[in-house]
Amino acid sequence: MPRPFVDRPVGDLAAARLVASQAATHWGLVEPVLLRAGMNAIYRSGDVVLRVSEPSAPAVASIELAEILLDRGLAVTRPMRTDVVESKGLSATAWEYVPKSNSAIDWQSVGKLVRRTHDIAASDLPVAYPLPRPADFPWWDFAALLDDVAAELDEPARAGIVAAIHRWPHWTDDVNSVLCHGDVHPGNVIMSERGPVLIDWDLLCLAPPGWDHAPMMTWQTRWGGEASWYGAFATGYGRSMVGDQPAEAFAELRLVAATLMRLKAAIRSEDAMPEAQRRLAYWRGDTNAPMWQAQ
Repeated sequence: MPRPFVDRPVGDLAAARLVASQAATHWGLVEPVLLRAGMNAIYRSGDVVLRVSEPSAPAVASIELAEILLDRGLAVTRPMRTDVVESKGLSATAWEYVPKSNSAIDWQSVGKLVRRTHDIAASDLPVAYPLPRPADFPWWDFAALLDDVAAELDEPARAGIVAAIHRWPHWTDDVNSVLCHGDVHPGNVIMSERGPVLIDWDLLCLAPPGWDHAPMMTWQTRWGGEASWYGAFATGYGRSMVGDQPAEAFAELRLVAATLMRLKAAIRSEDAMPEAQRRLAYWRGDTNAPMWQAQ
């Protein structure tokens, strides 16, 4: 089955740092500074951002994808180099640094960006860029995740999670699929002086349109967003998907995936446990369950 373009975190930050330094030297850039690390290790080198990752396909495909999206008028980050620096199983690519403005995210414009994404034919994309389906994402294999965290999952929280999974038995049905960004939320939008820029296309996939609505549909209730955000997004997109069965399924099951993945991380690192417990409180039915934190 196809894997997302990037579906595993950079495990060796020392190796990532070395590759970033090699890339900066290769491209004649200043010494890079780490901004954050997750699925990608992100460095800033002057006016260039270096993304270091272990992609499931040739890294050059991400550059080709960006050029296609830019040609179609989508606001995405521009590649600053057309070649890739590879070492130690990692790939480094160079992208423009987009400064954040002081303005709030224009969610209506983000909705328009997503709608334009959905109108792109998969056949127009680079052949090498993977296009998985929702069921292909490993963090949506709920049976396996429940087994992985069984020892740490209390019965009330487990019951709440299992009930949510059972509410949506047909979530894997592949109907009316379109090209989806895969991870539309505030962390993947830079509000620049020229408007919102949609970043991180690593989870590009083929899915029902509601896949790209789902994150924002629960951002207010679980992640502390503002009530107006999804409404503005839906206006820009051209319709709200509140009440749409696939979108509602994706919205709730995304919360399940986020909880189980955080609990799995907490088994490896105690630092992740406080956030895991915040999320489990919701599934226990705690009426005072705290808002979740994205990190």
